[in-house]
Amino acid sequence: MTGLGHFLDGLRCSVCRTINTLWLDTTRALVECRECGQFAHVTTDDGRTA
Repeated sequence: MTGLGHFLDGLRCSVCRTINTLWLDTTRALVECRECGQFAHVTTDDGRTA
């Protein structure tokens, strides 16, 4: 796996603490946990949506 998705490997969800359940939805600019449904918006350093 390459690109931004590669950086999600080995990370835990901050809510349910499950490892390797995060996935990147590039259309909606979200990272979402497949286990609990928690999500976060992805933004760049200058505040634009990725």
